[in-house]
Amino acid sequence: MNDAAETGPAIRPIVIGNWKMNGLAAALAESDAVAAHLREAGASPADAMICPPATLVAAMAARLSGGPVGVGGQDCHPEQAGAHTGDISAAMLADAGASAVIVGHSERRADHGESDALVRAKANAAFAHGLTPIICVGETLDERDGGETLNVVGRQLAGSVPDEAGGAAFIVAYEPVWAIGSGRTPTSAQIEDVHGFMRRQLGARFGAAGEAVQLLYGGSVKPANAAEILALENVNGALVGGASLKASDFLEIIAAA
Repeated sequence: MNDAAETGPAIRPIVIGNWKMNGLAAALAESDAVAAHLREAGASPADAMICPPATLVAAMAARLSGGPVGVGGQDCHPEQAGAHTGDISAAMLADAGASAVIVGHSERRADHGESDALVRAKANAAFAHGLTPIICVGETLDERDGGETLNVVGRQLAGSVPDEAGGAAFIVAYEPVWAIGSGRTPTSAQIEDVHGFMRRQLGARFGAAGEAVQLLYGGSVKPANAAEILALENVNGALVGGASLKASDFLEIIAAA
């Protein structure tokens, strides 16, 4: 991404793969291939990260340690420990070798009824254990058609991003719910409109720190559209779903950044 596509300070782009509920042990060969290619290619103008299912975090982190690909979790509980069967804490992810965690993904908000307040608590848990929260926001198709996109995104930003974020690293990912896994993407103008709005909101709230936050676009990002999306103003990378499961596709998207 070139500086002309950004406002404020130069922001290093990052491409993050969200494997969702996909991947058994054999899939680690794909993350190995991504790391090997980037290692052989040398210095890259973009960072890369993969967020596998929790069962693979420790194994992937061990294999990729010290290399060009970071490892993150897909969710965390706001508490450090306790009687929360089936949940995983930020402390556990950090202990497993993760450096970041996705919070507030639309699938968590929809499937598990997660509120902005809960997402904020999870982001604070990530901060407490040295993880970078990747805070997701985005509107449904009905909200888009109703002209409510910026109201929804603004409300989610205000409610989901902790006040403490001004002094810690965090990432915001805009994922229009109607575009995730659908093959549909907003127009370039629509993406720039939302990303510009987020930049202004974060800048007004956090000053220079808000102006330096990496703003990612997610929602049916694939090799065919990655270059166009990643060249847009205030788009500092991508949160990639299905296309991150195959090393060759994910590498094309990283190259586009």
